[in-house]
Amino acid sequence: MPELYRGPEAARQPADYAVPRVEAARSLLLATDDVLWSAVPCLTWGPTPYETRFRAAWCETGLVVRFDADDERPWATREQRDDRLWEEEVVEIFVDPTCAGRDYVELEISPANVVCDLHIAALEPQRDVRLGWDFATLETRVHHADDGRRWTASAWLPFADFASVSPEVARRVPPRTGDVWHFNVFRIKRPHGPAQPERDAIYAAWSVPEATTFHTPSAFRPLRFVER
Repeated sequence: MPELYRGPEAARQPADYAVPRVEAARSLLLATDDVLWSAVPCLTWGPTPYETRFRAAWCETGLVVRFDADDERPWATREQRDDRLWEEEVVEIFVDPTCAGRDYVELEISPANVVCDLHIAALEPQRDVRLGWDFATLETRVHHADDGRRWTASAWLPFADFASVSPEVARRVPPRTGDVWHFNVFRIKRPHGPAQPERDAIYAAWSVPEATTFHTPSAFRPLRFVER
């Protein structure tokens, strides 16, 4: 992976993210109803004109996440789930329920609403990445703005699916008010399209790791489950 984007906003990012509990219908949140999402805290990172915004909310049965990606020319060619989406354009979230830097999950969503979800069992002493693991009841949506200036990805991450990762994770779900997990969110933008995907590629993280890889658990930050 090339050098990660390190913009001036990195120093201004909050130390954690308080994800509020909501009672709104999952279908409306997935449809990115702006009225419902307007009161949810927003994280922002990345260079202009490829700024990314992230918000999340939770209820008793799952976590809903939303990415808004500024982009006049998003692209995607891969069509199969769990294909190598990281070689194209995606938004990503890593979620670590045990805060241990292992047994965390990764979800990538492309502008074509193709997903890649996997379980990172361990990074050391030997890397153990389980691409065969899936969110069994995952729901995702992608919407492209009418003005052609952004695309929005939303996803429903059921807590019951997290429980299949490991016994340790299963003991942490569903979370309760006040519980803390760890997470990080990312964006990969490739401005020159599929013909030159590595040229000027932008690898942007909300919490920027010191290493040149998104898979740096020391950069993950607290995800606090709170009441609204």
